[in-house]
Amino acid sequence: MTELDSFRADKDAFFGSHPQSPLTREQKNDFHGLNYFPEDESLRFEAKVDEFPVKEKFEMQTSTGDVQIYERFGKFKFNADGAEAELTIYRSARGFFLPFVDSLAGRETYPAGRYLDPEPLPGGRFFVDFNMAYNPYCAYNEMWSCPITPAENRLKVAVRAGEKLFH
Repeated sequence: MTELDSFRADKDAFFGSHPQSPLTREQKNDFHGLNYFPEDESLRFEAKVDEFPVKEKFEMQTSTGDVQIYERFGKFKFNADGAEAELTIYRSARGFFLPFVDSLAGRETYPAGRYLDPEPLPGGRFFVDFNMAYNPYCAYNEMWSCPITPAENRLKVAVRAGEKLFH
């Protein structure tokens, strides 16, 4: 079992039985695990992030109509599905945040997007692993409030890694 397989098994166990799972009691009764893309090594990499010279505050709307405040930190480029793409990393008091929507949204991935928590490295680099892309809790239960992916992070390419649609 790979490290990713182990992580996914632990997450499935949490979702299926933990009291803080985002699933409702009814959903837990019929839960047999989340859906994932196969692991893709090419979507796990160190990215050189071009920091924005001025860290602008950014109000990110949420699924419940609230607003969360982030800082636009920087952009990075990468290849997915045979094409170059670019995403913006945001920062808040909780750390770095990378919401994104790919071209599979609504068919294979959650329509409002998926999230990543990129890991800062020395030298203006970040470790980005799209295999760890996860759905926000509002994908499972609309009682949760989740940031909505900004337009600048809506990709025209497919990112076949991480979590798929819940149902």
